[in-house]
Amino acid sequence: MKTVFVDSNVFLRFLTTDDAGQHEKAAALFRRAAAGKVALVTGPPVLFEVAWTLRGSYGLPREKILDMLSAIGAFHGLKLLDADIAAEAIALAKRKGAHFADAYIVAGALAAGADEVASFNRADFERLAAKLADL
Repeated sequence: MKTVFVDSNVFLRFLTTDDAGQHEKAAALFRRAAAGKVALVTGPPVLFEVAWTLRGSYGLPREKILDMLSAIGAFHGLKLLDADIAAEAIALAKRKGAHFADAYIVAGALAAGADEVASFNRADFERLAAKLADL
């Protein structure tokens, strides 16, 4: 079976439906994956781009963006690289009222066994209850 890496713009066209032709092509790709005709894969940088674009260009609220990221992770026939970390990041962002990227850093740090996070963005990481390194 052929494997296809899916870029952020495919998810964005599917989720926003702002381009009918591209939306239908994206939907057809996801239907083929759900039917087992093609395997899809994507990674965290794609999720970061989706979140950033939905917030910056579409003005969607954080909760809606996190719900959309969860939906991407649940697409049948799609393998999300670092799926466990991404799912934990989405849950953490929802619980703590944080952005996905910051929550992903904390979830990734925990998964890697890091004791602390080094960042100058202290307020956001404190909100996520991350132990911060002294800089």
